[in-house]
Amino acid sequence: MSSLRGIQQAELSKKLYKLIKTENHQVSAYEAAGRESHSVASQLSEWGEEQDESVSDISDKLGVLLAEIAEQEEVFASNLEESRGVLKQIRNTESSVQPSRNHKIKIQDEIQKLKYKEPESPKLVVLEQELVRAEAQSLVAEAQLTNITRQKFKEAYDLHTAAVIERAEKQIMLAQQARRLINLLDDTPIVPGEERPAVSREYEEAAREVLNDAEAGLKNWTPNVQPIPSTAGQMGHNAMPDVDHQATSAPVMQQAEQNVHGVGLTHGTEQYQQPLQHQQPLQHETQQVGATQVPYPTTREEENVGLAA
Repeated sequence: MSSLRGIQQAELSKKLYKLIKTENHQVSAYEAAGRESHSVASQLSEWGEEQDESVSDISDKLGVLLAEIAEQEEVFASNLEESRGVLKQIRNTESSVQPSRNHKIKIQDEIQKLKYKEPESPKLVVLEQELVRAEAQSLVAEAQLTNITRQKFKEAYDLHTAAVIERAEKQIMLAQQARRLINLLDDTPIVPGEERPAVSREYEEAAREVLNDAEAGLKNWTPNVQPIPSTAGQMGHNAMPDVDHQATSAPVMQQAEQNVHGVGLTHGTEQYQQPLQHQQPLQHETQQVGATQVPYPTTREEENVGLAA
C-alpha cells in the first residue's frame, strides 16, 4: 500500500516523500533501541541479584542509570517524529503546486498545437488570456512553495538538531554518573578462603549520592543551544507576506498577472483571486505542529488518496 502511495505522489514531491518515509524507519529504529536498552538494564539488575552484596548493589543502581539512558532514546524518537511532521507540510505544499505547473504546461501545449494547425483561430486569444492567468497562478503557487519550504525547513531541522543535542547532553551526564558508580566497586584480587570486606557506610552514601546527582542533573537540565531566529511571523495565512495595508494593496492574482505581462486582465480575474487555485481548486488546511497552527494547501487528489507516512 505504501508503494502505491509513492507511485501516486506528484513528481515534485516524490523525493521528499521518500525522505519522510525513510525517517519513519529511523524513528522506529530509535524506539526499538530504547526498548532493547530498557530490557538490557532490567536483565543486568536481575543478574546482580545472585551476586555478592557489592556487585548486586552496583548492578541494581547501574541498571537504573542505563534505563534512564534508554529513556532518552525514546524521547529522541518522539522529537524526530515531531520534526518529520513539519517536513510533511513541505511535501503537501509541493503536491499542491504540481497541478498548477501541469495546468500551465497544458495550455502552452494547446497554444503551440493551435498555432501550427490554425494560426488565425480566434481561440488563440482566449487561450493566451488563459495562459496569462495560469502563469500568474503559477507565480503565486511558486512563491507560496518557496515561503513554506524555507520556513518549515528551518523549523524541522531546528527541532531535529535540538533533539540531537538534548539526547547527547543527557546521555553524557548519565554515563558520567554511571562511571562514578562503577568506580565504587572494589576489584582487588583475593586469595582462596579470603572474604571481601563488608559494604561500608561510606560506600552506601556514595552510591546513593550518585543516583541523587543523576536525578538532579536530569531535573535541572535546560537546553543551551544557539537560537535559530525566524521571520515566519511575517507570513500571512495564505503563505504570502502579511502586509499591514492589505486592504489597499493589489490583490495577489492581479499583482501576479502584472508581474507576468505588465498589465492585469480586464475581465475574468475575480475567480483567480485566491492563491493556488486552478481548474481543480485547492483548499487551505491548518495543520497543528506543536503549539503552532500552520496553514498549507492540499489538493483534492491528496485528500482522497491520503498521504500517509
